[in-house]
Amino acid sequence: MGEDKEVLVVLCTVPPRDAHRIAEALVEERLAACVNVLPALTSYYRWEGKMQQDEESLLLIKTTSDAYGRLERRLKELHPYSVPEILALPVREGSEDYLRWVLREVSP
Repeated sequence: MGEDKEVLVVLCTVPPRDAHRIAEALVEERLAACVNVLPALTSYYRWEGKMQQDEESLLLIKTTSDAYGRLERRLKELHPYSVPEILALPVREGSEDYLRWVLREVSP
């Protein structure tokens, strides 16, 4: 696969009440081929100098590197946090059939 056709897995934590709405929008808008919602995790972090603990959901978003910029912009629009966690990881290996499917489902 060429560099512009690389498959990415994007991690994004969200409040549980927003997880399904965001996941559905990303797939419907063809910014993601698939979004898995992992419903329950606890995040610990420092925000504005104070220790925080929040119950969140994790989105595992399958997309492409050429769609990443549009995906990130849309996530920021949909996300209630001012600084959402958005991390993109390249997929180095995977089922060729699945990777081809992701490439077909995400709009260029």
